[in-house]
Amino acid sequence: MLTSIRPDRDAVSLAVSGLLGGLLLWLLGLHTQGGQSFSAAWVTLVPLTAMAAAELLRRTAPATALTVGTLALVADQFTWGNLATILMFTDVMYAAVLYGTPAAARRLPVATLLVTVASTIGFLAWFRKPEALLIGLVIGLVSFIPALTGVSVRTHRTSAEAARLAAAQTARLAEMDRTQAVVAERARMARELHDMVANHLSAVAIHSTAALSIDDPDTSRNALKVIRENSVEGLSEMRRLIGLLREGGEDQTPAAAPTLAALDSLIEQTNVNGASGGLVCTLEDTREETAGALPTPVELAAYRIVQESLTNALKHAAPGPVVVRIGRTGELLTVEVTSVFGSRPGPTAPGSGAGLVGMRERVTLLGGMFDAEAEPGDAGDGDGAKIWRVRAQLPVTEGTMRE
Repeated sequence: MLTSIRPDRDAVSLAVSGLLGGLLLWLLGLHTQGGQSFSAAWVTLVPLTAMAAAELLRRTAPATALTVGTLALVADQFTWGNLATILMFTDVMYAAVLYGTPAAARRLPVATLLVTVASTIGFLAWFRKPEALLIGLVIGLVSFIPALTGVSVRTHRTSAEAARLAAAQTARLAEMDRTQAVVAERARMARELHDMVANHLSAVAIHSTAALSIDDPDTSRNALKVIRENSVEGLSEMRRLIGLLREGGEDQTPAAAPTLAALDSLIEQTNVNGASGGLVCTLEDTREETAGALPTPVELAAYRIVQESLTNALKHAAPGPVVVRIGRTGELLTVEVTSVFGSRPGPTAPGSGAGLVGMRERVTLLGGMFDAEAEPGDAGDGDGAKIWRVRAQLPVTEGTMRE
């Protein structure tokens, strides 16, 4: 890709200003020296014009500009001399360091310092007068000082650009962290909402369908009773969840997370809701009393897995036993829910598969293992039907499964 050599506005302004200023000094007869090789005063305009042309390239081609400017400055020493030519050279040297390559920015200050020192020593040896030090000082002011200034400005700009890039990268990382946090929180909210309300809504859907399809006053009355109970409990759960999400005052405290101690109530509720579908739910808790308390995230995940599994049984399981088994072996908590796999008579509730996704996410977040599938075996009803088994292994301590 070719780089444009069109001069920028600043370069044009400097070149025009320097050229016009040099012409004014020439018209006024103000020269820096006299009696040089070229006696004609107009020759002074040649290096002046060349230096103005170098100014046009100060940013787009700094190396070329420095080469042309150096030749023009040397040529100016053989004429009457013009102060504008010298001043423009200092800007060309500054620009060569500021806009040139990194190698040029490193070498030019060193080179101009060596030229200044060598020139000072040479003129002292030649003239053998202290005034020769003034010549060395002028050379340093014209070459070394502009180069040193260019290095300082370039270093400052590089540091500022690095700081800007670091700030932009930090902002991008912060935005990524914020986005990930929002996604994770939304997923957590979706799991909680689904697990808390799906059980009640499934029971409402099943019993309302039964009430509409079976023309029997007792059946309708029992169905409406179950519908009312689940509606009230579901509404209470929704209010509790909304209270956690809403920014409240100091008097609002979050509700305690459900624990495995509440499984008896959950089993009882499932038996009530699933009685019309022929479901009989039982709990087998083989944990030892001395096993110790479970971490809150583990206990909440285990409870939600049981809750969602029972909800799925209400919606899809065939008539028969639904067994919930809780066990602990070493540092692993095992949760298993089995039900009869097959078609069921009577009303059912639709499913979206979100429950299985939520259970798997909960187990994955804790570093455990999850499995849900139909298996051949005896479901306990004596007919050898397949069973649907949901099994989760949750590490009680962090890193147990990953090791």
